[in-house]
Amino acid sequence: MTPRLWPEGPGPTEAALDAAAALLAAGPVAVLTGAGCSTESGIPDYRGEGTARRARSPVRFATFVRDPAARRRYWARAVVGWPRIAHARPNPAHHALAGLEASGRLSGLLTQNVDRLHHAAGSARVIELHGALHEVRCLECGVREGRAALQARLLAMNPGLAAHAAGAAEYNPDGDAELPEALVEAFHVATCLTCGGDLKPDVVFFGETVPRPRVEEAYRCVDEAAALLVAGSSLAVLSGLRFVRHAAARGVPVVVLNQGETRGDPLATVKLPGRLGEVLPALAARLGVNASCAPASSSPP
Repeated sequence: MTPRLWPEGPGPTEAALDAAAALLAAGPVAVLTGAGCSTESGIPDYRGEGTARRARSPVRFATFVRDPAARRRYWARAVVGWPRIAHARPNPAHHALAGLEASGRLSGLLTQNVDRLHHAAGSARVIELHGALHEVRCLECGVREGRAALQARLLAMNPGLAAHAAGAAEYNPDGDAELPEALVEAFHVATCLTCGGDLKPDVVFFGETVPRPRVEEAYRCVDEAAALLVAGSSLAVLSGLRFVRHAAARGVPVVVLNQGETRGDPLATVKLPGRLGEVLPALAARLGVNASCAPASSSPP
């Protein structure tokens, strides 16, 4: 069994990078990414640096469905927070992963993120465990609508929010932003254009479960891999941790890249601390991949 390598300090040692690269070079790699992959693109996370200052309780599915006031609050704040998601662009970590996929080294990419930045960087086989903010769906008839189109409708219905959506705001994870309570209470909520039903972003809220077909596809991706790379996830929730446990149970080496501790650390073969935008390109280079050449689209789909 490969011995565990656990470097100390704020960044990975050369020996740790070499050990991780050797594990990833052994065959196709499954990658699991979390919010830490997108913080360098300006998208806040729940558990990273500065989290305590901005910590907020995310809306739960049952509350969103049953409480009109909760839906109004969610959508009012989302109008202000959406531009941060819509205008975000991939960082070197996303491009490094896209480059690894283009070189044929990945079995697939599982992500807990809802920002579509992996797609924008050029990654193709992406399993969005928690969905994406770029679409909404009707809770009644299931019809979908693009988030950009809904944003235009919401701003037209609430012209007083345009300045807040275009200006500086205190941003929270998942497209949420701070908004004065008076504006929340006066907010007009848009409904489904087809049936008039309530709309929900096409993401998995707290209290919901990841759709089973999506989970099964993710397990297949891990089963096809010779190693699992976790990048930027604390693995605090089961939706990501279960794949680390699955890989470890099969004897598949696990490389964990994260700035802080994770729930998967006891199962990791190699732990790499550091910023993903620096460490992932360094790993890609050791595997002969020039991440700067990764294909990329102009914007998230």
